[in-house]
Amino acid sequence: MFRGLLIDKQDGQQTAAVRMLDEASLPSLPNEGEVTVRVAYSTLNYKDALAITGRSPVVRKFPMVPGIDFAGTVESSTDPAWQPGAAVVLNGWGVGEGHWGGLAERARVPGRFLIPLQAPFTARQAMGIGTAGYTAALCVLALEHHGVTPDKGPVVVTGAAGGVGSVAVALLAKAGYEVAAVTGRVQEADFLTRLGARHVIDRAEISQPGRPLEKERWAGAVDVAGGQVLANVCAAMRYRGVVAACGLAAGMGFPATVAPFILRGVTLAGIDSVMAPTADRLQAWQRLATDLDTAVLETLLHDITLDDAIAIAPALLAGQVRGRLVVRV
Repeated sequence: MFRGLLIDKQDGQQTAAVRMLDEASLPSLPNEGEVTVRVAYSTLNYKDALAITGRSPVVRKFPMVPGIDFAGTVESSTDPAWQPGAAVVLNGWGVGEGHWGGLAERARVPGRFLIPLQAPFTARQAMGIGTAGYTAALCVLALEHHGVTPDKGPVVVTGAAGGVGSVAVALLAKAGYEVAAVTGRVQEADFLTRLGARHVIDRAEISQPGRPLEKERWAGAVDVAGGQVLANVCAAMRYRGVVAACGLAAGMGFPATVAPFILRGVTLAGIDSVMAPTADRLQAWQRLATDLDTAVLETLLHDITLDDAIAIAPALLAGQVRGRLVVRV
């Protein structure tokens, strides 16, 4: 038996509670190289909070253990790539949505879902990074891939006080970019400045409908908001600027025109972290291991227990959580 956070649905009513679960209830994956992991840490992401509260149909089947991330140690494996005792990390792959996830003491997944824990990170630090930080690294790599270098001009990060945004600010600042941090919590200005932001912008300044083309400001952007915020960011991009879009906190809509794309040659690069190929995952994690200062990382982390996760989920959705929530499983 092991403890896990279980979401269930009966007669249209969803429940979420920490329960004792039978290891026999873990997924059986006889043809996929199944690996059973003793989970040390997980993390509470925006998507996990949606799953726990039921505010969005994230969970595709019930019952479900949420948790799109975990870090731990292999206990048993039928995949020759993984031996007992190996330290591993998982991000995404639909875990916590259609496949039991990381908010439990045990997890069983196909071996191809796993990557090695990257030095110098501990399991706790890896979960402090989690899908949010790994997504931020994918965004930074996309900007670089499209030719955005520090000499091209300032870059902007929306949702900068959140999980993706805070890591993106830290990575971009370390790489030498002039970073502007957009946040709805301007009281976090000192925190963002410590991460490396040179400018802090109130989200209200770019949340209202604007013109199809605004004054050219940004050479690059990491956007977690979507909606009107993304439209305004695109309208203010410099010639041949690049926007890495990875979130929809401000909505799924995109009330924009084609003007930035056909008159300024702006690139809108979509970032998917869930199904990214293993090679891309390793590149992102290696970049994090190189450029994310563990001392800076520690300032982002807030430790909670498995029992805390249900109560904190609504606050995360309301944008009241700074940095990253690490779940001590």
